[in-house]
Amino acid sequence: LIIKYILASRTYLLQKNYSIAYKILDKAERLADEHLLFPMLNEIYHTKIQYAPNYPKIDLESLILKQKENQEKHLLEDRLNIVYAKLKTILNEITYQGKTINIEHILQSTFDEHNIELNESLSFKSLYQIIAIANISALVTTKYFQIEDFVLKSYQILKNKKNTDKQLYYQIHIVYIIANTLFRNKKFKLSLIYIKEMEELMHLKKGMYHKSFILKKTLVEALNLNFSDQQNEAIAIVESALKKKHVDLESQLDLHLSLLMFYFQKEDYSKAKSILSKFYHTDKWYIEKVGIDWVIKKNLAEILLYIELNEDDLFFSRLKSFKRKYTKYLKKIDQFRLLNFINIAEHYYLKPEVASQTQFKEKIETTFKWTSLKDEDIFIISFYAWIKSKIDSKNLYRTTLNLLKPS
Repeated sequence: LIIKYILASRTYLLQKNYSIAYKILDKAERLADEHLLFPMLNEIYHTKIQYAPNYPKIDLESLILKQKENQEKHLLEDRLNIVYAKLKTILNEITYQGKTINIEHILQSTFDEHNIELNESLSFKSLYQIIAIANISALVTTKYFQIEDFVLKSYQILKNKKNTDKQLYYQIHIVYIIANTLFRNKKFKLSLIYIKEMEELMHLKKGMYHKSFILKKTLVEALNLNFSDQQNEAIAIVESALKKKHVDLESQLDLHLSLLMFYFQKEDYSKAKSILSKFYHTDKWYIEKVGIDWVIKKNLAEILLYIELNEDDLFFSRLKSFKRKYTKYLKKIDQFRLLNFINIAEHYYLKPEVASQTQFKEKIETTFKWTSLKDEDIFIISFYAWIKSKIDSKNLYRTTLNLLKPS
C-alpha cells in the first residue's frame, strides 16, 4: 500500500499536481512511520525534498531534518540486526554445545562493540529482539534471575519515550516476557502487575492484538495464581481459555501442559491423565512446534503420573525412552539434577519404602542442594517438591507452596 501511494504521488508530481501528490505522500509517511519502515520513509522524504522547490507550502528545512533523523534510525536498526545475529549465534552455542555464559555480560559487551546504548533511540522492535534472545537463553539454562534486571531496566527506558504505541505488538510481547521472567523468579505479585499492564496494552488500538496475546496472558496469569495458593482460579481460567478456538498453537500446548501440572499437584490423577491423552504427537513434532524444554517437562510429568497410577509398562517404556533421547542433551546444558531426579523417581517406584529411610533422604538433599532457593527455577523446585512430599508423607501442593515461601 505504501509503495502504491509513493508511485501514485509521483504520477501527480509529474503532472505538477503538487497538492494531491503531497497529501498522498503524507498518508504514506504516516503509515511508514507507524510501522517504523525506515527505507520507505527515506524514499518518501527523498521524493518530498526533490519536489519541494516547486511547492512553496513545504518546509524544506524540516523535511531535511526528518530525513537525517530517519537515516540515523535506519543505521541503528542495521547495527542492531547484526547484534541480533551475533547473539543468536551465541545462543546456539548455549543450546547445542552446552556452554555456560553470563548473558547480561555478553549483551553489554556486544552493545559496546557496536556503539549501541540502551536508550530511547531504540525501537520496541529492536528491544524485543534483544530481550527475546535473553529470554531464550534463560529458558535453556533456567537462569531467569540472570536476565531480570536487564529486561526491567531496558523496558523502563523505552517506556519513557513518546509515541510508544507505534510498535504496540512488540511492546506487548516485551511486557509478556517480563511477566514470565518475574514468574519464573517467583515474584508472583510483581508478575501479576505486568500482566495487568499487558492486558491494558492489549485493549489499545481497538484491541487489534488481543487475540494474538490472550493465551500468553492467560498462561502466565494462571501460573502465578497456581503458585500463589489460588489453584482453583488458575484451573478455571485455563479451562475457560481452552474452550475457545485459537491459532496460537504454542500457547495452547503450554496451557494444556500447565493444566496437567495443576491437576497433578492437586492429586487428581484421572484428570491429569485425560489431559495427557491429548498429547498424541511424537516428541519430534512437539520439539518443532514448542521446543525441547516443553517436551522434557511433558515427559517428566508423564513419568511421574505413571508412578502415581502404578502403570508399570507405561512407566518403564517412557523412562527408557526419556533416558535414551535426552540424557546427552541434559548433560550438555548442565541439568544433571534432572537426570538424578529421574533415577531417584525410578528408585522410589521400585522400592517405595525407601522414602522413609535416612540414607534416601540424605541422597535427595545432596541431589537438590542449592545455594539459594531465590535463584532456583520454579519448575526445578516443583519436581523436587514431588519427591519431598513422598519423604514427608504430605500433600504435594502444600509441599510445593511451602518450598516457595521466602525463608
